Amino acid sequence: MKILPLKLIPYLLIGIICACTKKEDTLFTLLSPDETGITFSNRIFESDTLNILTSEYVYNGGGVAVGDFNNDGLQDVYFTGNMVSNKLYLNKGDFKFDDITDKANVAGEGKWCSGVALVDINNDGWLDIYVGATMKKTPESRANLLYINNGPGKDGIPTFTESAEKYGIADTGHTTNAAFFDYDLDGDLDLYVLTNVINEGLPTTYHKKKVDGSAENNDRFYRNNGDGTFTNITQEAGIVIEGFGLGLAISDINMDGWPDVYVSNDYLSNDLLYINNQNGTFTNRIDEYINHTSYSAMGNSVTDINNDGLVDILALDMLPENNKRKKMMIGPNNYAGYINNDVYNYQHQYVRNTLQLHQGLTEKGEPVFSEIGQLAGIYQTDWSWAPLLADFDNDGLRDAIITNGFPRDVTDHDFRIYRSGSAGMVGGMYLIDSIPVVKIANYAFQNNGDLTFKDRCKEWGLTTPSFSNGAAYADLDNDGDLDFLVNNINDSAFVYQNQLYSGKKTSSTNHYLKVRFKGSDMNRGGIGAKLTIYYDNGKQQFHEHSLYKGYLSTVENSAHFGLGNSPSVDSLLVTWPDGRAQRLVNVKTNQTLTLEYVKASLLGASAPALSNSMPETAPLQEAAGSYNILFKHLEDDKIDFNVQKTMPHKYTQSGPGIAVGDIDGNGLEDFYIGGASGRPGTFFLQQSTGRFVMSDKQIIRNGPKVEEEMGVLFFDADQDGDLDLYVVSGSYEFEEGSPYFQDKVYKNNGKGIFTLDAEALPALYASGSCVKAADYDQDGDLDLFVGTRVISGKYPLAPASYILQNNNGRFTDVTAQVCPELKTLGMVADALWSDFDGDGQVDLIIAGEWMPVTFFKNKKGKLTNVTEATGLANKIGWWNSLVAGDFDGDGDIDYMAGNLGLNTNYVATEDMPLLVYAKDFDDNGNIDPVLACYMKAEDGTMKAFPMHNRDDLNAQMPRTRSIFARYANYSTATIEQVLKPEETKDALILRATHLANSYIENLGGGKFKLTALPVEAQLAPVYGMVTEDINHDGNLDVLLVGNDYGTEVFTGRYDAFKGLYLQGNGKGGFVPQPLSRSGFYVPGDAKGLATLYGKNGERIVLATQNQDNLKVFTLKESTAANNLLSKTITLNPQDAWAQVFYKNGRKAKVEFYYGSTYLSQSGRMFKLTPDMEKVVMYTFTGKSRTL
Repeated sequence: MKILPLKLIPYLLIGIICACTKKEDTLFTLLSPDETGITFSNRIFESDTLNILTSEYVYNGGGVAVGDFNNDGLQDVYFTGNMVSNKLYLNKGDFKFDDITDKANVAGEGKWCSGVALVDINNDGWLDIYVGATMKKTPESRANLLYINNGPGKDGIPTFTESAEKYGIADTGHTTNAAFFDYDLDGDLDLYVLTNVINEGLPTTYHKKKVDGSAENNDRFYRNNGDGTFTNITQEAGIVIEGFGLGLAISDINMDGWPDVYVSNDYLSNDLLYINNQNGTFTNRIDEYINHTSYSAMGNSVTDINNDGLVDILALDMLPENNKRKKMMIGPNNYAGYINNDVYNYQHQYVRNTLQLHQGLTEKGEPVFSEIGQLAGIYQTDWSWAPLLADFDNDGLRDAIITNGFPRDVTDHDFRIYRSGSAGMVGGMYLIDSIPVVKIANYAFQNNGDLTFKDRCKEWGLTTPSFSNGAAYADLDNDGDLDFLVNNINDSAFVYQNQLYSGKKTSSTNHYLKVRFKGSDMNRGGIGAKLTIYYDNGKQQFHEHSLYKGYLSTVENSAHFGLGNSPSVDSLLVTWPDGRAQRLVNVKTNQTLTLEYVKASLLGASAPALSNSMPETAPLQEAAGSYNILFKHLEDDKIDFNVQKTMPHKYTQSGPGIAVGDIDGNGLEDFYIGGASGRPGTFFLQQSTGRFVMSDKQIIRNGPKVEEEMGVLFFDADQDGDLDLYVVSGSYEFEEGSPYFQDKVYKNNGKGIFTLDAEALPALYASGSCVKAADYDQDGDLDLFVGTRVISGKYPLAPASYILQNNNGRFTDVTAQVCPELKTLGMVADALWSDFDGDGQVDLIIAGEWMPVTFFKNKKGKLTNVTEATGLANKIGWWNSLVAGDFDGDGDIDYMAGNLGLNTNYVATEDMPLLVYAKDFDDNGNIDPVLACYMKAEDGTMKAFPMHNRDDLNAQMPRTRSIFARYANYSTATIEQVLKPEETKDALILRATHLANSYIENLGGGKFKLTALPVEAQLAPVYGMVTEDINHDGNLDVLLVGNDYGTEVFTGRYDAFKGLYLQGNGKGGFVPQPLSRSGFYVPGDAKGLATLYGKNGERIVLATQNQDNLKVFTLKESTAANNLLSKTITLNPQDAWAQVFYKNGRKAKVEFYYGSTYLSQSGRMFKLTPDMEKVVMYTFTGKSRTL
């Protein structure tokens, strides 16, 4: 590796920066120090005794604070320095600043200063400065500083007096940053001090957490005594968990009116979410509210990014965007980390930025978060520090600016190997100078308004490479747009002027509103106030007032709203921390408005509540206790990756399945949940009381149960009038051809007791997924499609799936005669018997991995693949599930298909497909899967690179160890360079081009149109789906569940989906209903979804979750009077579909299924309602009857 001599770098950078400072047609212009007078540079002077190898935090940088210190209406700027003095610059207007540090007496007392928090601590009307100190060895040398503002002297320059010890907040812990807020709502501002110190052991080694407040790296908390002093009440307040704190934010996360604390922690230590208990204490609730976080979490910002009135959380990490940096940084996957998370009670963490989307409150008042950083497109911004979330283009949406860079890239794996191999031989500055640098441009993202962001670095003028840390935004020239400043290591600070209104070609007609707060006598800045504006026919924006954003920094003390083309605000509601509120109407835009606490007269209870808590009128209500359905799925963890290191996900935790049917003949529907390997399945029998009794004794077994049950199905196999049970055996934990893959048919004795019929099935020693029944050959009995998921040890080779013909309760494999293509079709996850062309014969649709949704037309009992003619052949995905219904009301059946979703690091389009190459590349008898994805190369172009890190690829294919002996060799190798053309010419090559969960509209004539579902349905893989008219408006709606916890370690769990209610409009459109309006909350690793009828005709929804509780919901019945006259009937075994004629002239086609959606079967009952004029039922054989 050739390292550029350090002494040449500054000269090259001067030329680069100068070339970038000329005013161009960009949103921001980088102003030079000569233009602004801001010459501050956070210089770090390395030596043999002070460098990145001796002090890990030497490059953690400094902060920047913006505030009006002399009350002249212009925002002044304060920078903190590590080895240089802090600097205070007075804003003289027109982006001209004067250095007044020495006169003001705020240079930092020679300390290693870190974060800076501004506050009027003594409420005298002048902003004071609280500065964190760290790094130095003696406590007194790292005592925090409090500069009390004395106001301007005769020369107009404010002076300050250092008074931290006097106030009792000269904290000597290694402070990162601090925040002031009124935690006990007594009117004055208390203080949270964020701490970060590595005192013993490695910060990445699992150990028993210190949760008693005794750790040196425990944060500190100070209560304001109201008399100009503070008292350390850290332990008393419950701030007792160790961490390596880098980010701090204050916000009312659970919306109970009390401020909470979010801390992002570096290294292994988990982030903390201290919920205010309203009694002077906090409790960390992060495990309950958030599924995973960033691993090396840096700065954070808490604000509402989608204007729903709920605050979201952005925390930064270190994942690079380009392939080379990724491959140099990422080491081997280590599944032991997953195991240790459970052993040591650590939360899951991943190396990437995380954006936690607030989804509202559960019925218990607990906030629900979904992590969507990958969906949003802001998850990989390299070695990042400060996230700024604000509306920089005034279009009404908050954008993101992210600082990054690091002078010594100690994550470079080649350097790590070099350092280890040269121990004792190379040291000092020679070793230091061999470490690569990460000097790159900061990132800018424009909010698209659909939970995604677009990279605007070039268009917005952020192109200068830097080592950037703290940053803050402010309107420095009072023109209505936000400028921003950045504290850089070894370079002059950045001052970016926003040219929205001042640029030659970027002048905008977008409106804005700036709001200042004049708070109570003890909280002059109004910290903690909440402000909501309403405008433009129902739009809203929410602001919670806290100045401490990003990393080590303080932003301008105001609320800024971009309003797009809206010329006015209909109404504005401010709620102060004590609950008093004020409403203004018809507020003019393009002004600075001051809100005064003394003018607030309304009580907070009088203010309209945001629609974020679950109402009692939600259409779905949790009801597990009401029905006595209390069940938790259990399964032993298996490590599939020990067999094939480079698989993208596991197949050993894909269940459980669920089937519904009246098994004991009492007229009430029961259900069965499949069991994991070594555990029996479980029956729930509905009683005459409407409650259920759980049983695992309904199956008479002759020996231990070893197999893993996947799809399950109730159907009358032998036409004796009762429901028998088919159980698919699957998973990945047994070898190919294992007898534990044999499916089973259990015959019912008519009373709900089942006995294995060992002669019912042919030998099917394949890892199965689904089973679906239909009379496809129209001979009067039910035949089966059995889908097969994977071949153990041979992912992604296609296993054989089967058509089993029913012959008096005995099943024959007729695949070769009926549909030979099924033998090599692919990795099947789900299937559906459905008459997609309306010819009266039931057809077969199949969903699977590395496949299109595949359509087989039934022609007199023969199945022909017609996918190419449907128009969907190129929509190849990782399809999981199918559900059907006439969603657009045109009389034919449409479909919905569950896929991987878009909240993923995989890219898959027709131009840039996701690829997998499979072959025994190293001739050792094992199939080697190699995934490739298009990623950014060094030159900025997109190229197909292997997805795997070097170590995992070497572990899967040992031959590559000699080819890619160094990480650098591998880091630039495209897939064509890793796998030579002569190696891939006989390899299996599969591709995926479409990952979105999708709606498939039936256009008629065998044609279909595929459309991505709304973005709210793209947060994770979708598995179970059911159709139902949830809101009783006559249109079909859909419930969806999903997630996948069985992914490879670096990708991490897909856990953002919480269940979703898609409200259909009857025209093929769907509107996502938030948790607050649906009541449908399924947060775990959800798989199956089914419905059944309760004793009183109510609809019950059941959702299975892998290694978690079964979720049970009851659907609120229609309040219409005629609903009381409805009647529920049990379908006949041969009923296939119905034509429903309504009294208002509307018609609808409804199909009835033996198995619909992933591993699931809903009950076969049908509700007749008084608004139906008649219903014509049709059997599989074409016979009809009118009801």
